[in-house]
Amino acid sequence: MSTLNLKANIDRPDDFYEALLNAHDGMSKTQSDAFNARLILILANHIGDREVLNEALAKAAE
Repeated sequence: MSTLNLKANIDRPDDFYEALLNAHDGMSKTQSDAFNARLILILANHIGDREVLNEALAKAAE
């Protein structure tokens, strides 16, 4: 059984955040929302563990 990791776990987080922002360059709000939805589904698929995903959903709703 896995649990949601809320500790800093991204190598060079500022670089990742910059890449995330850059990925949205030139997108309309609708395109940006669709990009975010696709990214969430891709990452959720990568995680795969429903218990972890449910923990993430609950945490995001706080």
